Amino acid sequence: MILYRPVGTKELGLIEKSGYKAFPPRLPEQPIFYPVLNEKYADEIAKNWNVKYNDDHKGYVTRFEVEDDFCKKYESHVVGAAYHEELWVPAEELDEFNRHIVGKIEIISEYASE
Repeated sequence: MILYRPVGTKELGLIEKSGYKAFPPRLPEQPIFYPVLNEKYADEIAKNWNVKYNDDHKGYVTRFEVEDDFCKKYESHVVGAAYHEELWVPAEELDEFNRHIVGKIEIISEYASE
């Protein structure tokens, strides 16, 4: 399954430290890791959230693949418009989720405030 994850510069730095093979652990106040199922939604988050709320006013969209059979254990949720679809992974399962990433996490878009 191809998934997308909008991130800020700090999270991207931690992904880079993993060799682009893993997402960093969630913060205590973040019980869910939620990659999104389409690029359009990921772009919206990166442009409208990451650029606005990160200190450096930058946002990135990453794309990655996870083994299809592994993804079946997680529910997808529509959280707004029909295309606002997320896969909800409990934070305590993120290490296992990372082990099922196929290949590397790639950066496909970058946004900054003007």
